[in-house]
Amino acid sequence: CWRRLRSGSLRLMQNEVNQMKFTKMHGLGNDYLYVYGEVPGNAAELSKKLSERHPGAGSDGMIYISTSNIADFKMRIFNADGSEAKMCGHGIRCVGKYVYDKGYTDKKFLSIETLSGVKYLTLQIVGGKVKTITVDMGQAEAEKAMNLTVDGETVSLFPVSVGNPHAVIFVDDIEKAPLTKLGPIIEHHEAFPDGVNVEFVQVLGADKLRMRVWERGSGVTMACGTGACASVMAAIAAKHCHYDETVSVVLDGGILKIKIAADNTVQMTGPAETIYEGETEIC
Repeated sequence: CWRRLRSGSLRLMQNEVNQMKFTKMHGLGNDYLYVYGEVPGNAAELSKKLSERHPGAGSDGMIYISTSNIADFKMRIFNADGSEAKMCGHGIRCVGKYVYDKGYTDKKFLSIETLSGVKYLTLQIVGGKVKTITVDMGQAEAEKAMNLTVDGETVSLFPVSVGNPHAVIFVDDIEKAPLTKLGPIIEHHEAFPDGVNVEFVQVLGADKLRMRVWERGSGVTMACGTGACASVMAAIAAKHCHYDETVSVVLDGGILKIKIAADNTVQMTGPAETIYEGETEIC
Protein backbone atom coordinates (compact mmCIF):
# COMPACT_ATOMS: atom_id res chain seq x y z
CA CYS A 1 0.00 0.00 0.00
CA TRP A 2 2.99 2.27 -0.30
CA ARG A 3 3.55 4.41 -3.38
CA ARG A 4 6.94 5.73 -4.47
CA LEU A 5 6.91 9.48 -5.23
CA ARG A 6 9.08 11.22 -7.84
CA SER A 7 11.47 12.34 -5.13
CA GLY A 8 12.11 8.71 -4.31
CA SER A 9 10.38 8.83 -0.93
CA LEU A 10 7.54 6.53 0.04
CA ARG A 11 4.09 7.66 1.10
CA LEU A 12 1.20 5.53 2.36
CA MET A 13 -1.90 6.07 0.21
CA GLN A 14 -4.63 6.02 2.84
CA ASN A 15 -7.43 5.60 0.36
CA GLU A 16 -5.83 2.37 -0.85
CA VAL A 17 -5.90 0.73 2.57
CA ASN A 18 -8.89 -1.23 3.86
CA GLN A 19 -9.43 -3.01 7.13
CA MET A 20 -10.63 -6.61 6.87
CA LYS A 21 -12.09 -8.32 9.91
CA PHE A 22 -11.80 -12.08 10.13
CA THR A 23 -12.52 -14.88 12.57
CA LYS A 24 -10.12 -17.76 12.96
CA MET A 25 -11.98 -21.03 13.55
CA HIS A 26 -11.16 -24.70 13.44
CA GLY A 27 -12.76 -28.11 13.25
CA LEU A 28 -10.46 -30.68 14.85
CA GLY A 29 -7.44 -28.52 14.05
CA ASN A 30 -8.33 -27.86 10.40
CA ASP A 31 -8.22 -24.06 10.68
CA TYR A 32 -9.45 -21.32 8.36
CA LEU A 33 -9.90 -17.57 8.44
CA TYR A 34 -13.59 -16.69 8.00
CA VAL A 35 -14.83 -13.46 6.45
CA TYR A 36 -18.45 -12.41 6.03
CA GLY A 37 -19.06 -10.55 2.78
CA GLU A 38 -18.52 -10.75 -0.95
CA VAL A 39 -15.40 -12.46 -2.24
CA PRO A 40 -12.79 -9.89 -3.36
CA GLY A 41 -11.00 -10.14 -6.69
CA ASN A 42 -7.69 -10.85 -4.97
CA ALA A 43 -9.05 -13.61 -2.71
CA ALA A 44 -6.44 -16.13 -3.86
CA GLU A 45 -3.60 -13.69 -3.17
CA LEU A 46 -5.02 -12.81 0.26
CA SER A 47 -5.35 -16.47 1.19
CA LYS A 48 -1.72 -17.18 0.31
CA LYS A 49 -0.54 -14.15 2.29
CA LEU A 50 -2.67 -14.50 5.41
CA SER A 51 -2.36 -18.29 5.62
CA GLU A 52 1.39 -18.07 6.19
CA ARG A 53 2.09 -19.43 9.67
CA HIS A 54 4.73 -16.81 10.56
CA PRO A 55 4.19 -13.50 8.70
CA GLY A 56 0.44 -14.14 8.34
CA ALA A 57 -2.36 -15.14 10.70
CA GLY A 58 -1.67 -18.78 9.93
CA SER A 59 -4.33 -21.13 8.56
CA ASP A 60 -5.15 -23.84 6.05
CA GLY A 61 -6.85 -21.16 3.96
CA MET A 62 -9.71 -18.65 3.92
CA ILE A 63 -13.47 -19.12 3.74
CA TYR A 64 -15.84 -16.36 2.63
CA ILE A 65 -19.49 -16.42 3.74
CA SER A 66 -22.10 -14.47 1.81
CA THR A 67 -25.79 -14.44 0.92
CA SER A 68 -27.15 -16.97 -1.55
CA ASN A 69 -29.99 -17.03 -4.05
CA ILE A 70 -30.56 -20.77 -3.58
CA ALA A 71 -29.67 -21.43 0.08
CA ASP A 72 -29.46 -19.71 3.44
CA PHE A 73 -25.79 -18.83 2.90
CA LYS A 74 -22.98 -19.39 0.42
CA MET A 75 -19.39 -20.39 1.15
CA ARG A 76 -16.26 -20.19 -1.00
CA ILE A 77 -13.01 -21.81 0.07
CA PHE A 78 -9.48 -20.74 -0.83
CA ASN A 79 -6.61 -23.01 0.17
CA ALA A 80 -3.32 -21.83 1.61
CA ASP A 81 -1.75 -21.99 -1.87
CA GLY A 82 -4.49 -19.78 -3.35
CA SER A 83 -6.36 -22.56 -5.18
CA GLU A 84 -10.12 -22.75 -4.73
CA ALA A 85 -11.69 -25.86 -3.16
CA LYS A 86 -15.18 -27.11 -3.89
CA MET A 87 -16.02 -28.36 -0.42
CA CYS A 88 -14.60 -28.72 3.10
CA GLY A 89 -16.40 -30.69 5.79
CA HIS A 90 -14.72 -28.93 8.71
CA GLY A 91 -15.07 -25.58 6.99
CA ILE A 92 -18.80 -25.90 6.47
CA ARG A 93 -19.34 -26.89 10.12
CA CYS A 94 -17.55 -23.71 11.17
CA VAL A 95 -19.73 -21.73 8.77
CA GLY A 96 -22.79 -23.02 10.63
CA LYS A 97 -21.32 -21.96 13.98
CA TYR A 98 -20.22 -18.58 12.58
CA VAL A 99 -23.61 -17.50 11.24
CA TYR A 100 -25.55 -18.73 14.29
CA ASP A 101 -23.22 -17.49 17.02
CA LYS A 102 -22.89 -14.08 15.36
CA GLY A 103 -26.65 -13.68 14.96
CA TYR A 104 -26.91 -13.87 11.17
CA THR A 105 -29.55 -16.56 11.66
CA ASP A 106 -31.53 -18.20 14.44
CA LYS A 107 -32.22 -21.33 12.41
CA LYS A 108 -30.93 -24.68 13.62
CA PHE A 109 -31.35 -26.28 10.20
CA LEU A 110 -29.35 -24.53 7.49
CA SER A 111 -28.68 -24.88 3.78
CA ILE A 112 -25.26 -23.81 2.53
CA GLU A 113 -24.39 -23.27 -1.13
CA THR A 114 -20.98 -24.66 -2.12
CA LEU A 115 -19.20 -25.30 -5.41
CA SER A 116 -20.18 -28.97 -5.02
CA GLY A 117 -23.86 -28.22 -4.47
CA VAL A 118 -26.12 -27.27 -1.58
CA LYS A 119 -25.30 -28.97 1.74
CA TYR A 120 -27.52 -29.15 4.82
CA LEU A 121 -26.54 -28.62 8.46
CA THR A 122 -28.20 -29.52 11.75
CA LEU A 123 -26.84 -27.43 14.64
CA GLN A 124 -26.63 -28.72 18.20
CA ILE A 125 -26.84 -25.76 20.60
CA VAL A 126 -25.37 -25.72 24.14
CA GLY A 127 -25.64 -22.59 26.27
CA GLY A 128 -26.79 -20.49 23.33
CA LYS A 129 -23.77 -21.41 21.18
CA VAL A 130 -23.22 -24.05 18.51
CA LYS A 131 -21.30 -27.01 19.93
CA THR A 132 -21.48 -29.73 17.27
CA ILE A 133 -22.89 -29.90 13.76
CA THR A 134 -24.22 -32.72 11.62
CA VAL A 135 -23.68 -32.18 7.91
CA ASP A 136 -25.61 -33.90 5.15
CA MET A 137 -22.65 -34.29 2.79
CA GLY A 138 -24.61 -35.62 -0.17
CA GLN A 139 -23.51 -38.77 -1.95
CA ALA A 140 -20.06 -40.32 -1.95
CA GLU A 141 -18.88 -42.32 -4.93
CA ALA A 142 -16.11 -44.91 -4.67
CA GLU A 143 -14.46 -46.35 -7.76
CA LYS A 144 -12.74 -49.71 -7.95
CA ALA A 145 -9.27 -49.93 -6.46
CA MET A 146 -6.52 -48.88 -8.84
CA ASN A 147 -2.75 -49.28 -8.86
CA LEU A 148 -0.41 -46.36 -9.47
CA THR A 149 3.33 -46.33 -9.92
CA VAL A 150 4.54 -43.73 -7.46
CA ASP A 151 8.19 -43.00 -6.73
CA GLY A 152 9.20 -46.36 -8.16
CA GLU A 153 6.69 -48.44 -6.22
CA THR A 154 3.17 -49.68 -6.82
CA VAL A 155 0.49 -48.11 -4.64
CA SER A 156 -3.07 -49.46 -4.44
CA LEU A 157 -5.74 -46.86 -3.74
CA PHE A 158 -9.47 -46.17 -3.94
CA PRO A 159 -10.53 -43.04 -5.85
CA VAL A 160 -13.51 -41.50 -4.04
CA SER A 161 -15.57 -38.38 -4.74
CA VAL A 162 -17.35 -36.48 -1.96
CA GLY A 163 -17.95 -33.40 -4.08
CA ASN A 164 -14.16 -33.16 -4.27
CA PRO A 165 -11.58 -35.82 -5.23
CA HIS A 166 -9.86 -38.22 -2.84
CA ALA A 167 -7.42 -41.10 -3.07
CA VAL A 168 -7.70 -43.48 -0.10
CA ILE A 169 -4.79 -45.79 0.72
CA PHE A 170 -5.14 -48.52 3.36
CA VAL A 171 -2.04 -49.17 5.48
CA ASP A 172 -1.12 -51.59 8.26
CA ASP A 173 0.50 -48.98 10.49
CA ILE A 174 -0.55 -45.33 10.25
CA GLU A 175 2.57 -44.18 12.11
CA LYS A 176 4.72 -45.55 9.30
CA ALA A 177 2.54 -44.24 6.45
CA PRO A 178 4.60 -42.22 3.91
CA LEU A 179 2.33 -39.18 4.24
CA THR A 180 4.81 -36.45 3.33
CA LYS A 181 6.68 -38.60 0.83
CA LEU A 182 3.85 -39.97 -1.32
CA GLY A 183 1.16 -37.39 -0.50
CA PRO A 184 2.48 -34.56 -2.68
CA ILE A 185 3.41 -36.94 -5.52
CA ILE A 186 -0.04 -38.52 -5.67
CA GLU A 187 -1.69 -35.09 -5.32
CA HIS A 188 -0.09 -34.06 -8.63
CA HIS A 189 -0.10 -37.48 -10.33
CA GLU A 190 -1.20 -37.52 -13.96
CA ALA A 191 -4.06 -39.86 -12.97
CA PHE A 192 -5.61 -36.87 -11.18
CA PRO A 193 -5.35 -33.91 -13.58
CA ASP A 194 -7.17 -31.58 -11.15
CA GLY A 195 -5.18 -32.75 -8.16
CA VAL A 196 -6.43 -34.96 -5.34
CA ASN A 197 -6.61 -35.19 -1.54
CA VAL A 198 -4.68 -38.21 -0.25
CA GLU A 199 -5.79 -40.20 2.81
CA PHE A 200 -3.79 -42.92 4.54
CA VAL A 201 -6.10 -45.15 6.59
CA GLN A 202 -5.55 -47.89 9.15
CA VAL A 203 -8.56 -50.08 9.94
CA LEU A 204 -8.97 -50.44 13.71
CA GLY A 205 -12.31 -52.21 13.49
CA ALA A 206 -15.62 -52.27 11.63
CA ASP A 207 -16.64 -49.12 13.49
CA LYS A 208 -13.29 -47.33 13.80
CA LEU A 209 -10.65 -46.00 11.39
CA ARG A 210 -7.44 -44.04 11.95
CA MET A 211 -6.72 -41.54 9.18
CA ARG A 212 -4.03 -39.03 8.25
CA VAL A 213 -4.33 -36.69 5.30
CA TRP A 214 -2.35 -34.77 2.71
CA GLU A 215 -4.81 -32.11 1.52
CA ARG A 216 -4.78 -30.80 -2.00
CA GLY A 217 -3.44 -27.26 -1.91
CA SER A 218 -2.63 -27.28 1.81
CA GLY A 219 -0.38 -30.26 2.56
CA VAL A 220 -0.56 -32.07 5.90
CA THR A 221 -3.51 -30.89 7.99
CA MET A 222 -4.86 -31.94 11.38
CA ALA A 223 -8.13 -33.15 9.89
CA CYS A 224 -10.22 -33.31 6.72
CA GLY A 225 -13.99 -33.75 6.89
CA THR A 226 -14.55 -34.86 3.31
CA GLY A 227 -11.46 -37.06 3.68
CA ALA A 228 -13.04 -38.82 6.65
CA CYS A 229 -16.20 -39.40 4.60
CA ALA A 230 -14.13 -40.68 1.67
CA SER A 231 -12.22 -43.02 3.97
CA VAL A 232 -15.42 -44.63 5.29
CA MET A 233 -16.80 -44.92 1.75
CA ALA A 234 -13.61 -46.65 0.63
CA ALA A 235 -13.69 -48.89 3.73
CA ILE A 236 -17.23 -49.95 2.84
CA ALA A 237 -16.13 -50.67 -0.74
CA ALA A 238 -13.25 -52.75 0.63
CA LYS A 239 -15.61 -54.62 3.03
CA HIS A 240 -13.91 -53.22 6.14
CA CYS A 241 -16.98 -51.25 7.28
CA HIS A 242 -20.72 -51.43 6.67
CA TYR A 243 -23.58 -49.25 5.46
CA ASP A 244 -25.94 -47.67 8.01
CA GLU A 245 -23.45 -48.03 10.86
CA THR A 246 -21.68 -45.10 12.53
CA VAL A 247 -17.92 -45.19 12.09
CA SER A 248 -15.54 -43.18 14.26
CA VAL A 249 -12.70 -41.72 12.20
CA VAL A 250 -9.73 -40.79 14.39
CA LEU A 251 -7.82 -37.85 12.90
CA ASP A 252 -4.76 -36.02 14.16
CA GLY A 253 -7.08 -33.32 15.52
CA GLY A 254 -9.81 -35.51 17.02
CA ILE A 255 -12.72 -37.77 16.09
CA LEU A 256 -15.49 -37.46 13.50
CA LYS A 257 -18.60 -39.65 13.36
CA ILE A 258 -19.50 -40.78 9.83
CA LYS A 259 -22.60 -42.70 8.74
CA ILE A 260 -23.25 -43.73 5.14
CA ALA A 261 -26.65 -45.02 4.02
CA ALA A 262 -27.18 -47.74 1.43
CA ASP A 263 -27.76 -45.08 -1.25
CA ASN A 264 -24.27 -43.66 -0.46
CA THR A 265 -25.59 -40.50 1.21
CA VAL A 266 -23.25 -39.37 3.96
CA GLN A 267 -23.80 -37.74 7.35
CA MET A 268 -20.87 -36.30 9.26
CA THR A 269 -20.98 -35.09 12.87
CA GLY A 270 -18.23 -33.15 14.59
CA PRO A 271 -17.32 -29.99 16.54
CA ALA A 272 -16.51 -26.44 15.45
CA GLU A 273 -14.66 -23.90 17.57
CA THR A 274 -13.79 -20.20 17.42
CA ILE A 275 -10.13 -19.39 18.13
CA TYR A 276 -10.02 -15.59 17.94
CA GLU A 277 -11.21 -12.49 16.13
CA GLY A 278 -8.71 -10.52 14.05
CA GLU A 279 -8.31 -7.50 11.81
CA THR A 280 -5.75 -6.77 9.14
CA GLU A 281 -4.91 -4.08 6.59
CA ILE A 282 -5.38 -5.12 2.98
CA CYS A 283 -4.67 -3.27 -0.24
